Amino acid sequence: MSRVRIALLNAAHGDENTRRNFRRELDADLVEFSATDGHLPDHHDWDGVVVTGSRSSVYWDEAWIQPTKQWVRAAADEGLPCLGVCWGHQLLADALGGRVEDMGEYEIGYRPVQLSGNNPLFDGLDGEYTVFTTHSDSVVELPPGATEIARNDYGNHGFRKGHVFGVQFHPEYDTRTAREVTMGKDELPDERKQAVVDGITDANYAKACEAKRLFENFTSYVRRVDQVGDSATSTAASD
Repeated sequence: MSRVRIALLNAAHGDENTRRNFRRELDADLVEFSATDGHLPDHHDWDGVVVTGSRSSVYWDEAWIQPTKQWVRAAADEGLPCLGVCWGHQLLADALGGRVEDMGEYEIGYRPVQLSGNNPLFDGLDGEYTVFTTHSDSVVELPPGATEIARNDYGNHGFRKGHVFGVQFHPEYDTRTAREVTMGKDELPDERKQAVVDGITDANYAKACEAKRLFENFTSYVRRVDQVGDSATSTAASD
């Protein structure tokens, strides 16, 4: 199997940047579902699942959030490899029994994050990396049995539980997305937004591109899990 088939649960409320970024970064056959419009797969027959960011909070009372949470919980229970980014990271944590809360502040811009390389998502990545962050909610309690795989001074930035991975930062962002997202934060003062935009430089983007390796690592991991499953099925069929 050369390309894996992944369900992309798009929670970005129609933002075109999200579609462009994930299609660029993931070497996979992506089938996109607009979660915010209530569109979810009607089965779990996928090689893997990716859940995007969102301007919503996982604890909000919006009609689409609970069904999305239930779908990813069932996918995880069936052993599908899952990757959540920002809101997707928070949703997966919440769905698996963790806790997400409002931070009472905003983390935004290119910032350092400590990654733990003793997991397949960060294979070849270990130590401090520059990443683009934008969030005001945080995973304050990991799901039972989960391991923290990334952190900075704002708190948790990643976890793993079985085949489920989440990262709080945005490895998929390009500079265009970073600028548009920053300038769209009406809740932030203009001076802070301008300071963040001033930091969206080619040099910082080049540093942040190092962490994009996690997308290749994830698709490689999905492929390995699928091959193990195919092998087990073949063995059972021959018994």
